Amino acid sequence: MITPFSVHIPQESIDDLTARLRNTRWPDEIEGSQWEYGTSLTYIKELTDYWVNTFNWRLIENDINDYPNFMATIDGYKIHFLHIKGKGKKSIPLLISHGWPGSFLEMIKLIPLLTSDPEFSFDLVIPSVMGFGFSDKITHNGVNSSFIAHLWHKLMIELGYTKYGAQGGDIGSGISTWLSLNYPNNVIGLHLNYISGSYRAYLKEGEQLSEEVKAYKKSAADWYAAQGGYSHMHATKPLTLAYGLMDSPIGLCAWILEKFNAWSDNKGHIENICSKEELLANITLYWLTGTIHSSMRIYNENSKNPHVFKKDDFVSIPVGYAKFPKELPTPPRSYIEKGFNIQHWTEMDTGGHFAAMEQPNLLAMDITDFFKTLVH
Repeated sequence: MITPFSVHIPQESIDDLTARLRNTRWPDEIEGSQWEYGTSLTYIKELTDYWVNTFNWRLIENDINDYPNFMATIDGYKIHFLHIKGKGKKSIPLLISHGWPGSFLEMIKLIPLLTSDPEFSFDLVIPSVMGFGFSDKITHNGVNSSFIAHLWHKLMIELGYTKYGAQGGDIGSGISTWLSLNYPNNVIGLHLNYISGSYRAYLKEGEQLSEEVKAYKKSAADWYAAQGGYSHMHATKPLTLAYGLMDSPIGLCAWILEKFNAWSDNKGHIENICSKEELLANITLYWLTGTIHSSMRIYNENSKNPHVFKKDDFVSIPVGYAKFPKELPTPPRSYIEKGFNIQHWTEMDTGGHFAAMEQPNLLAMDITDFFKTLVH
C-alpha cells in the first residue's frame, strides 16, 4: 500500500530542542586545536547560535513537502520516499539510496538536474533508508543492506517499475550493490560513488593480491586506525553511544558534523560545501525523528553480512563509477573489476564523500552520461 505523506513535526518537539540547545553544558578544548581532536568548539558554538536564533525547521518542512512524498507499506514495514517523475521524452526509473550520516535530504540538489531535461531524464525514487528519517525503525535483528535491498525491489515493483537503475554512495552503495546482485533481471544499471568498506573480491586458489591492492589495503588500514573509531563503535556497541546522542542535540550535532567536515572536499572550511542551513536540516531531521541509534545500528548488522564476494558473486549488469578525490579509501579499479562489471569510470577533479551535496552537477552529469549508454 502506498499513500501520500507530508511532514509536520509537533511544535512541542521543536520547542524542546530549542530548550536543550540553550541549556548545553560545553566541554573545554585545547587552545587553537580547531578540528584536530574532533568537532571544533568554536565552530559548533557558532552553528548553535544560528540553530537557536535563525534556523527555522518549518521552512525545511515546506521544502520537503514541495516534493511528492509517500509512505509505502512493504512486508509490514513503512518506507518513506520521494517520487519525482522526469519530464524527458525518455525517462528511466532510478532508485537513489543515501547513507550515514546523511539522509534523503542529501539528494535534493540532484532532483532538478535529473528530472528536468526534456529529452532524457529520470523518474526518481529516493527513499529514507530503514532506521533513517521517516522510515520505520525496525527493532529485530537482520536489518542489513541486503534486507533493505529486498524491500527496495518490492517498492519499485509496487510502483510499476519492473526495470530500473540503482545509484548510491556510502551505505546506499551497499544497498544498491545487493540489489544488483540479487535482481540482475530488473536492475538495468548500477551507478556508484563509493564501494562498501567491507568489499572483498573473490580470489582464485593461489591467486595473490597485486602490489597496487596491497598498497590500498595498507592505506585503508591506516585511515581506519586514525579515523574509523566511529565505525567500530557503531558496529559493536551502538546502543551505549546512543544514550548520549539521543539526549543531547549538541552531542548529536558534534558526532555528525565532524564527519561532514572530515569527509568533504571543503578546502579548509565546511561551509564551502554545505551551508549552515543544509547542515542543520540534516542534523535536525535525525533529532526530531529520533533515529540516531536505528541509523547507526545498520553498521552492526552489515558487519555480520559483509560484501565478501564468493566464487560466483559478480555484479554482471553494467556498472558506472564516479571517483571523487576526497572520498573515503577506495579500492583500485583493477580490484573493483573483480566483482563489478565496470563499463564507465570517471575520475573527478573535486568533491568528497557527500557528492550529491558537494558537487551535484558533476554527479548528475555522470549519472546521466552512464545511463544514456544503456538505452537505445
